[in-house]
Amino acid sequence: MRLNFAGERVLAVMAHPDDAELLCAGTLARAKQDGAAIAVCVMCTGDKGLPSGAPVGNLGEVRHREAGDAAKVLGAELLWFGCPDGDLVDAPAARRQLVELYRQFTPTLVVAHAPDDYHADHRAASALAEAASWFCASRGHVTESPPMAGPPAVWFADTINMQGFSAQFYVDISDQAEVKRRMLECHHSQLLRGKDKDLAPLMDLMVRQCQARGAQADVAAAEAFRPHQAFRRLRAW
Repeated sequence: MRLNFAGERVLAVMAHPDDAELLCAGTLARAKQDGAAIAVCVMCTGDKGLPSGAPVGNLGEVRHREAGDAAKVLGAELLWFGCPDGDLVDAPAARRQLVELYRQFTPTLVVAHAPDDYHADHRAASALAEAASWFCASRGHVTESPPMAGPPAVWFADTINMQGFSAQFYVDISDQAEVKRRMLECHHSQLLRGKDKDLAPLMDLMVRQCQARGAQADVAAAEAFRPHQAFRRLRAW
């Protein structure tokens, strides 16, 4: 089986400004190359990811700019949800806000965090992405934009450092690994945190993970996913 994303509209719903780069940017780049429309929805502002060394002033604004730079590398639309780090919860107001963003972009495929990833913001973003994938097509859930014709498919992306994630399929990103690297390089404020005990050297982590998943799939580099096996969120490719 070889996926082709031609004609698709792919939306990655990620918690923080560098999460797409770590977990699914290669797949987004491959979809873009196939002719798909691509958007990245960043749920949290990244305002609390401070390095241990010299402080970064207006960190939320810095990370918004870095996310914009990375989206330009990909050629993707950036959707900024705007929740402060640590405050993201699956609640009615947040669901309505994300439903409206879905209806504006009209994705055919949503890529979300795994429900059991390590960070509370990741888990909340996953729950919101899944909930909105159903309610965006519900006529009873009224927002500014009209409901979508049907729910998008949902894929759950790998966890950070592959912890506890059972991959069900892989996307070969051997030809997109360089784009993934250039996107992550845009996140200067987080790369500065490579020696901090509360984070990790992100570039090393990203390269190691996509090479490890590639080895499992017998290619140079890959990203791992599993489909959301729920009614109307599965589809044939």
